[in-house]
Amino acid sequence: MSDSDHQTLSTVDGNTFVAMCLARAGVDRMFGVVGIPVTSLANRSVGLGIRFIAFHNEQSAGYAASAYGYLTGRPGILLTVSGPGCVHGLAGLSNATVNTWPMVLISGSSDQKEMGRGDFQELDQIEAVKPFSKYSAKATDITKIPSCVFSVLDWAISGKPGGCYLDLPTDVLHQTISDTEAHKLIDDAESCRNKELIAKPIVQHSEIEKAAALLRKAERPLIVFGKGAAFSRAENALKNLVERTGIPFLPTPMAKGLLPDNHELAATAARSLAIGKCDVALIVGARLNWLLHFGEPPKWSKDVKFILVDVDKEEIELRKPCLGLVGDATKVVEMIHKEIKDDPFCLGKSHPWVEALSKKSKENVLKMEAQLAKDVVPFNFMTPMRIIRDAILQLGSPAPIVVSEGANTMDVGRSVLVQTEPRTRLDAGTWGTMGVGLGYCIAAAVASPERLVVAVEGDSGFGFSAMEVETLVRYQLPVVVIVFNNGGVYGGDRRNPEEITGPYKEDPAPTSFVPGASYHLLIEAFGGKGYLVGTPDELKSALTESFSARKPAVINVTIDPYAGAESGRMQHKN
Repeated sequence: MSDSDHQTLSTVDGNTFVAMCLARAGVDRMFGVVGIPVTSLANRSVGLGIRFIAFHNEQSAGYAASAYGYLTGRPGILLTVSGPGCVHGLAGLSNATVNTWPMVLISGSSDQKEMGRGDFQELDQIEAVKPFSKYSAKATDITKIPSCVFSVLDWAISGKPGGCYLDLPTDVLHQTISDTEAHKLIDDAESCRNKELIAKPIVQHSEIEKAAALLRKAERPLIVFGKGAAFSRAENALKNLVERTGIPFLPTPMAKGLLPDNHELAATAARSLAIGKCDVALIVGARLNWLLHFGEPPKWSKDVKFILVDVDKEEIELRKPCLGLVGDATKVVEMIHKEIKDDPFCLGKSHPWVEALSKKSKENVLKMEAQLAKDVVPFNFMTPMRIIRDAILQLGSPAPIVVSEGANTMDVGRSVLVQTEPRTRLDAGTWGTMGVGLGYCIAAAVASPERLVVAVEGDSGFGFSAMEVETLVRYQLPVVVIVFNNGGVYGGDRRNPEEITGPYKEDPAPTSFVPGASYHLLIEAFGGKGYLVGTPDELKSALTESFSARKPAVINVTIDPYAGAESGRMQHKN
């Protein structure tokens, strides 16, 4: 071996060094779009055992990284190029931060000595990510890479989880150090990791006693849990508390399945009564934001006492509940359960509050089932949603992960589709983000390879990221995308005649798409399976075949364009 060969083998460049640090930190998946200056980083990462899922668009890759963080409890990693790549990645970073999911955006950036001179894709990316990043780090020299990598990963999951950013200048990625020094720097940085960041707050026992006393004395108690409880893996703790006390529960949309939707104490079908009449509400891992009507009248009683469990002290201070418990959802619920177990109480099925909610739930379910029982053709939203629900339930366990986005499609799906297992529903979330569908599908398939992934999408929501069906085929992911095709946003042209005026009145309506679009052919262009369906039998056949095959498929469901309505804030009428 020549001296030059020996030297080449014994040195590592910045790209390899970043990959080594990610691998040491336990990163096993990465999503992104490669190009100058990060292609080599992606290749080196793959060589070190990190699976890289390459997308067409950083926006979809970012949504995938954010959902991966939620599903696994570990930071989802998004890799982008500099400048516009970083900007496109902000969609995923901001989505992660708003939903409080751990994620790290890693972007290449301009050569440091060329900054300010109009370098290729130049942007002050540290400044650009500020509104959406909990913590940002820039590796200004190759020796700084380990501490930067470990710090962004630790910050992403500390306290209230969220998005973090790592900036990798081109010149740093091209610097080299010896292999020996590289390993020493990684060892040193790992030993200095700030473990305090990951420590969870400890709730005082006196506060747990107060929470138990409030629940014990309540006449109409309610337990509400959100996706923060799902992230915390609080399902067993919640099951124990609910079943020991007999207190009815209400999940937020993405928390459906923590306890089965068909549990006898589920109050979802009597939501308005539950939140309108409860006198004490234990809120676990959910924020009193628009999704829960800010915890204010007229939706809630003016006298309701809130017990708010949240990992974020600032969230509790903002909402000013009767009692705030800062801590991890699972640990706090376990502590409340233990306190009640020592002096038990249980409402029982004949308790007036439990009876009232049960009666209302049954009434509302019967009304909805009467609507669902009709086979309406051309399809409305209810008929195909019922067929999809029944097909999913027939699969049993492990239950598929359902990805739901759209206006009417998501609204109807939230009421009709049944979740029986934790973290099996992904939707537009806290921000009401459209365009998350295909990214979430890919994240779910990668995070939970044992589960089928079923997306139920409006045609508008699908259109944001439809090209990623090629990604499904390329990686042969078990994803079935069902598109409710009603010819546009909310259902094509809904304008009144007096609204159709002006010099461009012949243009399609702002809500219109091409009628009868052949979305099923898109996936066939890449070797996937497409179905066009318009009747119950056609849909049942397509679902049976595609669910059994567990291969990438798109089912194009023709919906009556006059079915459905404009959707914005969530409307709950039960």
